[in-house]
Amino acid sequence: MDGDLPVGEYGYDFLYGGPLFMHQFSHAWIDFRGIRDPFMREKRCDYFENSRRATLVQREYAQRNPNEFGGYDEYCWGLTACDGPSDELPDVAGEPRRLFGYAARGVPYGPDDGTIAGWAALASLPFTPDVALDAVRHMHLRYPEMLPESRYASSFNPGLASVDHRAWVSQGNFGLDQGIVVMMIENYRTGLIWRLMRDCPPIRAGLRQAGFRGGWL
Repeated sequence: MDGDLPVGEYGYDFLYGGPLFMHQFSHAWIDFRGIRDPFMREKRCDYFENSRRATLVQREYAQRNPNEFGGYDEYCWGLTACDGPSDELPDVAGEPRRLFGYAARGVPYGPDDGTIAGWAALASLPFTPDVALDAVRHMHLRYPEMLPESRYASSFNPGLASVDHRAWVSQGNFGLDQGIVVMMIENYRTGLIWRLMRDCPPIRAGLRQAGFRGGWL
């Protein structure tokens, strides 16, 4: 399709990726600001800007909260591939909605069962610094249980409260989640990983072979 990117939800034109991790993990290694492959040159955009828009769609979806899940708002978002509660959990017996367990939750088309990955907001730090930091601070203040032992749990579900009124929290602490957070914080702070990759001849050659031009290439 020629011209601009297709119009997405909530007025943002972007390539839909669903789970937020699809808009993050390649950016942990490669600085896509200003470099474009033929497709993005045609659309007058780049993949960094595309991921920025996808992050803003996440916030807008949570603020609108079409499924009326507990806790969702402009400061509580992060739908991505993560662990989650399942229908077999005894403490949520009788819940009318389906719970997905480990699933690639996505915005705005789902699946969605009210489960948030707090780390996913922080992994969007380079794209939308103020928006991401606002979300991180508010979620931590409201749901400190999401950070057991100062590590992000895979997810939490604020709509499934326990007897002590704390949100349901995954027992999983996955290195993949912690790693993307560390890398994106450092890229935001200093650009260290991006600089190292820019100086790697095979990376530059591979990007050029894939048709990327412009910017630091």
